[in-house]
Amino acid sequence: MVALAAASMLVAAAAYDPVTALAGRYSQHFRNGLMDGTSYWSDDVVEVVPVDPTHAYLRIETNFFNGQSCSLAGVAVSERDALVYREPDHFHDGKRCVLTMRREGGRLRFDDGENSCTQHCGVRGSLSRGELPWKSRRPITYLARLRSSEEYRDALAEWRGMDTQQ
Repeated sequence: MVALAAASMLVAAAAYDPVTALAGRYSQHFRNGLMDGTSYWSDDVVEVVPVDPTHAYLRIETNFFNGQSCSLAGVAVSERDALVYREPDHFHDGKRCVLTMRREGGRLRFDDGENSCTQHCGVRGSLSRGELPWKSRRPITYLARLRSSEEYRDALAEWRGMDTQQ
């Protein structure tokens, strides 16, 4: 009985597919501010769209104090329980942008390790240790518009170019 339970847990763990498990739109609406004391509302948004069984399009828009932001779009590959985006041939300060995204409990977490994606952020922005509430996840109801966007087309072209180089 114990062996059967252990085997079924292994099958369940092996069957986890981050491409479909993470698909959706995540967002968080929050109060932000400027140096002069003015406050305003901001929205952080992450979109995850399956491209094929092992790849997903990611778009991340995050906002920070004083109007700073991060913006990144690309195609990530499924690796174990995560999606991993590796920017091709674009190095900033000797680092390649690598971002990992996964579900951890009640949060969608994304992280670029040692700030490897700073070129996608303003001065006060960072893609390190980012998170959005899992409960904010919604289906993307505007797929046709998203797929016709310049960001999506550019991300797929970049990914297809990488695919032929490897």
